[in-house]
Amino acid sequence: MRAEPKPLILIVEDEEELAKLICIHLEEAGMQTQVYNRGALALRFLKKNFANLLLLDVNLPDQTGFALLEDLKSNDILVPTIFLTGNALEVNKVRGFELGGDDYITKPFGFPELVARIRAVLRRSESTRDMNLTKNVRVMDEPFEFCGARVVPLRLEIEFPKGKSEKIGRKELGILAHINENRGIVIPRKALIHAVWGMHADVKSRSLDQYIVKVRDLFKRHGLNLDSFRTVHGVGYIFAPEDGDAVKS
Repeated sequence: MRAEPKPLILIVEDEEELAKLICIHLEEAGMQTQVYNRGALALRFLKKNFANLLLLDVNLPDQTGFALLEDLKSNDILVPTIFLTGNALEVNKVRGFELGGDDYITKPFGFPELVARIRAVLRRSESTRDMNLTKNVRVMDEPFEFCGARVVPLRLEIEFPKGKSEKIGRKELGILAHINENRGIVIPRKALIHAVWGMHADVKSRSLDQYIVKVRDLFKRHGLNLDSFRTVHGVGYIFAPEDGDAVKS
């Protein structure tokens, strides 16, 4: 039986001894750890690597933890985050939660409590991701019309004219959803990959093109053309339905 992968906890804390103690307790609890003492170093790491959770000190030598979380969001890097701080002011806690923080722990704290709260956030984040079909589409998203067909995320299905329907793969669904939400805009291949697979996905343009071909073939089999969904050579794609097209908002 394959062992469950250990979650990676990224610790951004400039108090060296505290960071070491946190690592010891988290590793004893079955987690992996990576430590940085500067926000810029953590940002550089997360641009290229995945972490299950960010344990983030509010006061860092180069910037605040709040500023780092804003930098991560601007780079489309979403990581469950627990703030650590010696400041118990309610206004700081509120700001942390408003920025998307998942929990807020005031120093000094007990390590059993820290481990328990990390596990609670990991469970919540996992259950949230369970509802995701792709990075940009959730099971409960509303159906939408696309070139004469009706796309239903809940059933991973496309309803075609004359009562016919077919199942659709998750990635094809994510591609259609992103294209539909960006009508009239040229979408670079890399931007489409990031939207559907995620910022750190190692997906080649050729693989994306193969998914596009599958979508085109599916619509063609049901007598629907995708003339309004065009390739912009050397760049990506554009979906520009003209007035009078069968597509509705």
